[in-house]
Amino acid sequence: MLRFVYSLLWLVALPAALLRLVWRARKEPGYLEHVGERLGAYGHLPAAGPWLWVHAVSVGETRAAQPLIEALLAAYPGHRLLLTHMTPTGRQTGAQLFGKEPRIMQCYLPYDLPWLVSRFLRYFRPAGGMLMETEVWPNLVHGARRAGVPLFLVNARLSPRSFRRTARFGRAAAAMYGDFAGMLAQTVGDAERFEALGVAAVQVTGNLKFDMQPAPASVERGKRLRQAFGERAVLAAASTREGEEPLLLDAFSRWQQLSGNTPRPALLLIPRHPQRFDEVAAMAARAGFTVQRRSELDIDQLSAPVTADVVLGDSMGEMAMYFAASDLAFIGGSLMPLGGQNLIESCAVGTPVLIGPHTFNFAQATEDAIAAGACLRVADAEDLVRTASKVLSNSASLADMRAHAHTFAGLHRGATVRTLAALAQALGT
Repeated sequence: MLRFVYSLLWLVALPAALLRLVWRARKEPGYLEHVGERLGAYGHLPAAGPWLWVHAVSVGETRAAQPLIEALLAAYPGHRLLLTHMTPTGRQTGAQLFGKEPRIMQCYLPYDLPWLVSRFLRYFRPAGGMLMETEVWPNLVHGARRAGVPLFLVNARLSPRSFRRTARFGRAAAAMYGDFAGMLAQTVGDAERFEALGVAAVQVTGNLKFDMQPAPASVERGKRLRQAFGERAVLAAASTREGEEPLLLDAFSRWQQLSGNTPRPALLLIPRHPQRFDEVAAMAARAGFTVQRRSELDIDQLSAPVTADVVLGDSMGEMAMYFAASDLAFIGGSLMPLGGQNLIESCAVGTPVLIGPHTFNFAQATEDAIAAGACLRVADAEDLVRTASKVLSNSASLADMRAHAHTFAGLHRGATVRTLAALAQALGT
């Protein structure tokens, strides 16, 4: 009955969902591309498989899926891989990562209405499906079970806050999760919360993001950019969200003033959403900073020092480069109650991390990084720049944190192998 009500609400909301695409396309035109796929129209795409299917809603999930996708292609050479998304930036990231791989095809997942889901499953008939992290769509999960498609929630996480919300649905939640062929959780805590909902088939396989390897070319380009800053300290503020940038810019201004006649620090500011690049650049300029956009820098041909107060990271797919160009990185989404973002990629290039108080989406990874000495938690923007100044003025402390960051990232690898082993029974070997 709840799924019927849910489907009815989706049907009523469908016109609004389509209008929302038009609204979002004002800043991100990609939302008006491939609209038919969101309605289950895939006739323009080849159906011939057999297919393995991975759903990665947006940028973070797509990047996290990279080691798994590469492992699946190697383990199942007779299959093609269907990579689905919900956002243009996720699709763009997939194209950047896998655009040269002929066995991978991308499209949008349809809206979660039973007949649209059925169109998708009938057209591609995947041999198995993997939804990344938190993407649980009731009709999709139920439809996959009815179609005989083994479906797994991979790299699964369930924060305490999400658990409390989901638990309100009682047996309906247990029934929905019970339609999965398996739940492959990031941590013991995630597994325990799934089990408390009544889910039986839960395994802890670890976090795939630890298996993400930064491209050597990206790291080298980051080092070239770092050299262009000279003796200036460089703080990256990565994946920042709306409302955080004013706090960061205000605190950064005071840090610059306190630096006196010594080389003034530089801020590498990388907003999470590309549609906000222009807005954040204008915000930094209004605050009195000189601003240099990454899109205007030819990093391979840098011949002059970078002297701007703020370098805006207005590009996609270059996070490893930005981290490699920085002495210290703040991970956004954590100054405000948004749950934080992934800190593992920064540690993987040896750049230690500062993070705010709100990290419920990445709680275990954050606590592990703090315990390992790779990360420091800060209370607010003022505490952030105060802590950054302290760490960056102590070369021994900074060197220790860099070493701890590398060690932390390396110790937790192996989730891809464990995930592939857990999938083998359903997908074959």
